[in-house]
Amino acid sequence: MKFTDGFWQLLPGLEVLRPRQVVEVEVLERDGGAEALVVHTSTKELARRGDTLNRPTVTVTLTSPAPDVIGVRLEHHTGGLDRGPHVELFLEATDLKVQLPADAGEPVASLTSGTLSARVATEGPWRVDFEHEGRVLTSSGARSVGVVRDGEGRTFVHEQLSLGPREHLYGLGERFGPLAKNGQSVEVWNADGGTSSEQAYKNVPFLLSDAGYGVFVDHPGRVSFEVGSEAVSATQFSVPGEVLQYYVIAGPEPKDVLRRYTALTGRPARVPLWSYGLWLSTSFTTSYDEDVVMSFVDGMAERGLPLSVFHFDCFWMRAFHWTDFVWDPAVFPDPEGMLRRLHERDLRVCVWINPYIAQRSRLFEEGRRLGHLVRRADGSVWQTDLWQAGMALVDFTSPAAQEWFSGYLRELLGQGVDAFKTDFGERIPTDVVWHDGSDPERMHNHYAQLYNRTVFEVLREERGEGEAVVFARSATAGGQQFPVHWGGDCESRTRPWPSRCAVGCRCRRRGLGTGATTSAASRAPPTRGCSSAGSPSASCPPTAACTAPAATGCRGWSTRSLWRSPAASPS
Repeated sequence: MKFTDGFWQLLPGLEVLRPRQVVEVEVLERDGGAEALVVHTSTKELARRGDTLNRPTVTVTLTSPAPDVIGVRLEHHTGGLDRGPHVELFLEATDLKVQLPADAGEPVASLTSGTLSARVATEGPWRVDFEHEGRVLTSSGARSVGVVRDGEGRTFVHEQLSLGPREHLYGLGERFGPLAKNGQSVEVWNADGGTSSEQAYKNVPFLLSDAGYGVFVDHPGRVSFEVGSEAVSATQFSVPGEVLQYYVIAGPEPKDVLRRYTALTGRPARVPLWSYGLWLSTSFTTSYDEDVVMSFVDGMAERGLPLSVFHFDCFWMRAFHWTDFVWDPAVFPDPEGMLRRLHERDLRVCVWINPYIAQRSRLFEEGRRLGHLVRRADGSVWQTDLWQAGMALVDFTSPAAQEWFSGYLRELLGQGVDAFKTDFGERIPTDVVWHDGSDPERMHNHYAQLYNRTVFEVLREERGEGEAVVFARSATAGGQQFPVHWGGDCESRTRPWPSRCAVGCRCRRRGLGTGATTSAASRAPPTRGCSSAGSPSASCPPTAACTAPAATGCRGWSTRSLWRSPAASPS
């Protein structure tokens, strides 16, 4: 989101508050040790006592959730309701070193965590330098922090961190444009838009710089990034509301930043060895029954192509009934027997699901009666005809709804299913009321985390540690905890493959440990190509041809290194 007209002027109708003068610096302590450095700033230089009247302030709080990570919290009004949800963070004990100007012998207050320091100028224009082992990584300057109010009374908080002329930034989740994000405006907002636009299924507010640091914006909802696109010498990020929380993560190598980021937001779980093989699938457009499925499997065996998983997409259930977890009896009269026969071929079985409950689903009335479906403010069930007629949405903020949904998954596991493709989870409305009172804007992206966690935990409980694997499309910060993720609906032609490989690299640079992609998607005429893209570099080449005129996926292991780039000076 841009706030300026050129470099000097604000856009019409906007007002902005910025820190102008440090008024006071204090150290918050807990258990005898420093916990935070709090900097109180005035939005005008104070020449006399009267200047403090009718004068807003901006409070900046520096903390550290883990060694070599510094958190920055920018606040205007602090009395708002915190309705959640929140990104789950895994905190580590760290010894903080806090220094006030009187101790430093200069007008600087600092907080140090491990080898990373934040140095705040207490005199002159607003400035915070983030230093790693004596080198400035990036800085917040005089025009960097802003509390913006627009003509409709909406409030936003933004930060701008300095961007060096030879510095490149990567990340922000699954994106389909250039690998380096410099010069781009990016909205972190999950959407079901395919793989050929600025929209993305997996949005993560995390940037990785080749200058030796990373930035994670701790906001589960919409985050707007201007990466050298509003001010060419700065990376700007903004959120709605009165508070912005972000973390600067030290390197110096990309692997160091990623290690600290995933320690903070969650490490990927170990996945079963069988998940690294070839996955063969029916697709949205394939007409199939057990005979057709077995012909696909036989065709792979005849050509000597090893197969690890067979995946049933979409129409394993009856049309207009998605999701009801019932095998279509017209084409699969003996699902348990079919699954047993596939297992006898040394295959695992994955089935497609989503969190949307069609009006004709057997789950709809039960979910409505039990209060497990997302509701509108008037108490009615939120419904739409987009995707499935009259569909509703499972409210995963309710523990009872989670257990209800999980119960049906357990039934399928009992039949012999081994994994689930957790499709969708991006079309989450904001005009609804959640069971736990969560803010709808913050829940939009975070829904994917609740959905995938619910399914993954059922698999882990039923199959054991290291044997659980989902095949997820939507994700957000922390989503790497629940592998694996596939790249979404793409063209079934060779032209998009460079961008698909780039997507894998971007996903790795925001913490995903494993990934996959598909070929012969439902958005184009079917082809006979199949592909591989996996962990850790998503740079595997296309594999041999397959027999199914439908989607195939391969999760192959690559030993190619993640990334090597000399650190660029941010100056």
